[in-house]
Amino acid sequence: MAGGDDTGYQPATRLVTSGRSGDFAGDVVNPPIWRASTHLYDNCAELRARKLHNEDGQFFYGRRGAPTQWALAEALTALEPGAAGTVLYPSGLAALVGALLAVLRSGDVLLLADNAYDPTRNAAMGLLKTFGVAHRFFDPLDPNAYEESFCERTRAVMLEVPGSLTMEVCDIPALARIAREKGAVSLVDNTWATALGFPALKHGCDIAITALTKHVGGHSDLMMGAASAGERWYRRLRLGAQQLGHVVSPDDAALALRGLRTMGVRLEKESATALAVAEWLHARDDVAHVLSPMLPGTPGHEIWQRDFTGGCGLFSFVIKGRDDAARCRLVDALELFGIGYSWGGFESLALPFDVEPIRSTMSWPKKDWGVEDRNAVRLSIGLEDKNDLIADLANGFAAMNEG
Repeated sequence: MAGGDDTGYQPATRLVTSGRSGDFAGDVVNPPIWRASTHLYDNCAELRARKLHNEDGQFFYGRRGAPTQWALAEALTALEPGAAGTVLYPSGLAALVGALLAVLRSGDVLLLADNAYDPTRNAAMGLLKTFGVAHRFFDPLDPNAYEESFCERTRAVMLEVPGSLTMEVCDIPALARIAREKGAVSLVDNTWATALGFPALKHGCDIAITALTKHVGGHSDLMMGAASAGERWYRRLRLGAQQLGHVVSPDDAALALRGLRTMGVRLEKESATALAVAEWLHARDDVAHVLSPMLPGTPGHEIWQRDFTGGCGLFSFVIKGRDDAARCRLVDALELFGIGYSWGGFESLALPFDVEPIRSTMSWPKKDWGVEDRNAVRLSIGLEDKNDLIADLANGFAAMNEG
């Protein structure tokens, strides 16, 4: 499967047209849901021939997918310039760990950005360690220390942009270039911006990983992940996923395809509202810092402007001079913001978090950013009216300050 640049269409058009070939959709707009574990063959010769052709579009057994899953993989590949194919996984974490297992072997060393998704950190410290893979955390904002972290056994670098919870934006092209020069594979968790806002392979990464649970699904009703790569690593990813028995249901694939068609307009709406909310928070005296790369004047904004063409509704803020009880009063008073994990759905969410336990090399609070307070809240902005969300947050702050 060719990457998106080969079609000549703009990303918004590819969102609508990709994965709808005659092979998968026929004469209907949406590819049908193919529920099938067993595929039948006309004769023994066909049975044996199909086993040899390990490609999407070739029936073999349900674990290798069927037209619904193939259509989704094709559509995601078309959005990622430079991708030869996309592998689907039953969750975003399964995609992250599956990709790491595909490129690492016992005795290898993994360099892991210190602001990576906490379950990714846990996998490095747990599952990968039991398989004989060592790990080292590094500060992605310190290129010199990062380069010094490499050794002769370093085989992979796991990046994330922006950083989980604290939203740092590192120089992905520079870090990926260093990894390539050192002979290491660069993987990036690109869930925040997706390939629409940050074409990761085009910026030098080898493998781009996305939690489809978030923006692609968009409706908080499915779990899924994906990894896209060029020909070499796509083949490794595909075989690794098959050996692990990873497969997604056709019903969930159909939901992801449905969400994919409107992802562009949802991201535009959520990003615009998030920026308005971030600006409102930035102006408040009881907010110490807004952690959003889209907000002018914040750390990382210049790199975001240089490398990204879009953002999303996820960002954080730090409350000034209050304790956890005050933070909880704020969050508990919110009505439009649900309290829950995940993000990227149509509904807004708020999540209090403490970052110190999940950092090893990056200090927090980050005094060089002017952040000396600890109590932070992550917001996932949905599709509600921005003024209603701001009013809801104002009531939350009023409840916090009444305590």
